[in-house]
Amino acid sequence: MTMEERIQIRGDDVFALTEKGDEELKSGSTELSNAELELLVLLDGKSSIQEIEQRTKALSSEEIRRTAQLLAQGEYIKPATPEQELNIDFSYFFADQAPAEPTAEAAGQAHEEAENGTTALKLNGYYVSIARKAATKIEPANGTSYHVLVVEDDPELQRALKFLLTMEKFVPRMAANREQILEALRAPPLPDMALLDVGLPDTNGFDVLARMRSHPQLKSIPVIMLTGKAQREDVMRGLAGGADGYITKPFDRDVLLTGIRSVLGMR
Repeated sequence: MTMEERIQIRGDDVFALTEKGDEELKSGSTELSNAELELLVLLDGKSSIQEIEQRTKALSSEEIRRTAQLLAQGEYIKPATPEQELNIDFSYFFADQAPAEPTAEAAGQAHEEAENGTTALKLNGYYVSIARKAATKIEPANGTSYHVLVVEDDPELQRALKFLLTMEKFVPRMAANREQILEALRAPPLPDMALLDVGLPDTNGFDVLARMRSHPQLKSIPVIMLTGKAQREDVMRGLAGGADGYITKPFDRDVLLTGIRSVLGMR
């Protein structure tokens, strides 16, 4: 098997320019074809193969992947590290501009669900969106244990959640403010799911949810809102924003664990 055959290029692969590629470009190397030079310009360690396919019309999808294989074989590019990949576009995550609002279609779909969910909240103190239960089991990103991002600023509740998740063989990743949220999201592997409080000292959970749902690498992470806000408007805002579940405080231990397993597609 040749080097080229061993290099499998996926659409979401991100490549960074090696020192060899950078130096040869600076010195005006003519060893590379026009296609390879063009792809080197586009491969900046921040763009995936799929994004480049959408941006350029000069090269076909097959040419981009074949050219990327040749560049990797020649050590002009290398796969970006997990840290590089997770830093893609994080600059705008807490930028000043407001996050994108949910589409009219998403808001419409959430309306009836929120109505039903509010009834369940009044009766049981919790609501988990069964409609958004994972159709198939989501495997842990690291292949072994589920990492759960817990966004909660109350120290006592933080400790309780950390203890509960650890006892149930989950790996909790705690955050209480914007800086800690970013730090937790940058750390590989990506969390497999998130428990998201609404009232935070320097942001709010609905804003974090909206930014996660608009981020290419975070939008598919299951999110359960874990909050004291139980009004119909709050439930609808969370569901319309893409939350997979809504649980109010104070919560029942078994209810929370059921919700977590539900959105992960576990039994």
